[in-house]
Amino acid sequence: MKSRASVRGHPIHPALIPFPFAFLYGAFFFDVAGVLLDRAGLWTTGGYLALAGVLLGLAAAVPGVIDYLFTVPPNSTGQTRARKHALANVTALALFATAWWLRSGADAAPGLISLALEAVGLVALTVGGWMGGTLVSRNQISVDHRYAGAGRWREQRVEVRAGQPLVLRRPDALENDHLMLLRAGERRLVLGRTEGGFVAFDDHCTHRGAALADGVMICGTVQCPWHGSQFDVRTGAVRAGPAQAPIAAYRVEEDGDELRIHLS
Repeated sequence: MKSRASVRGHPIHPALIPFPFAFLYGAFFFDVAGVLLDRAGLWTTGGYLALAGVLLGLAAAVPGVIDYLFTVPPNSTGQTRARKHALANVTALALFATAWWLRSGADAAPGLISLALEAVGLVALTVGGWMGGTLVSRNQISVDHRYAGAGRWREQRVEVRAGQPLVLRRPDALENDHLMLLRAGERRLVLGRTEGGFVAFDDHCTHRGAALADGVMICGTVQCPWHGSQFDVRTGAVRAGPAQAPIAAYRVEEDGDELRIHLS
């Protein structure tokens, strides 16, 4: 079983997402129906739905930002997709908020400009939702990775000193074929344990930039969680594609209850 000090598998984000979608879609259709049928009750409902949708959309954005900062692998296709996802959602909320402002409250009938802004906002919301689904299904963001025999996944920060190896306390709780993420300044490294001892390598698949700390390690080979590329954890060599370039692997020394990772 894996867990992060940050928000891997954050339950709040997916739980909030359906509400702004439902409210903003409902707002547009209630507004259109109210104008076409000349029924104030319908557009008033649409106005309040729009307000609730914008507010809940902002609330859902908070764990989304946390996921982006701590869970999305840096310099990856997932990070690029996450930025586009965020831009589409922010655009949708801004359009609905502007439409609300133009109508001067829920009780006022929406004008053509307000309806047009809401329509464009729905397009942006749909695109953002599609990208969000791709982030979860393809890039496995906010997914708690589990597999048979997996260890309790942890994250640790390591002090970086120029020209010196990284030094950390020997993690005896890390069992064979288990992985953990090390944050060394701006760098992300994976520490693993094999039958032959501890290994360390970059937390960055050379194919699409996935986090290898989220992958599976068996018999000295780590497999990328996104597309299945496999690497030798001691040499970094590619054992199976689609990746073509090797990963950087580092020498690990055991000194009593300490580990020293040599990055050069």
